[in-house]
Amino acid sequence: FAGVYRAPVVFICQNNQWSISMPIEKQTASQSIAAKAIAYGMPGLRVDGNDVLAVIQVVREALARARQGEGPSLIEAVTFRQLGHSSSDDPTRYRDPEHVRQWLEKDPIERYRSFLESVSLWNDEEEAELEDQINGELSRAVRDAEAAPPIDPKSMIMDVFAQLDPRTLSQFEDEIG
Repeated sequence: FAGVYRAPVVFICQNNQWSISMPIEKQTASQSIAAKAIAYGMPGLRVDGNDVLAVIQVVREALARARQGEGPSLIEAVTFRQLGHSSSDDPTRYRDPEHVRQWLEKDPIERYRSFLESVSLWNDEEEAELEDQINGELSRAVRDAEAAPPIDPKSMIMDVFAQLDPRTLSQFEDEIG
């Protein structure tokens, strides 16, 4: 619909190369996810998802297209899932350790940190200050959450629908009380 109606939207696919334990080559025959955009009538852009500056540039260009009324774009940000898909997944059973090591060397946080340090925009002192600030904010948030009154269990089902189905409310009350 976005392509047909030239909606001003930017779709971003974080391609971490895995679908649970299946590599992308066993999920699609296309050369990339971005290539699929052609079928939807929009440009598909592929970017190194571990390069912060490259991602910013591609997203800015896609946003400009959308804002100029040129329709949607699909951005495929190629990255790598460093850990398992879930707590029950053991990626060491299906991934080559050397491949994982190569991707760990491309860690986006470390890459961007190196760039910022190389242009004198970041250093260890600033990082320590930021960590202290964040830790303080987290501590305050935990204290506030622990001091907050209990949440009404009905909040799980309220505000989900414009009008709550009486059967849903009845079932909830039967289960929760």
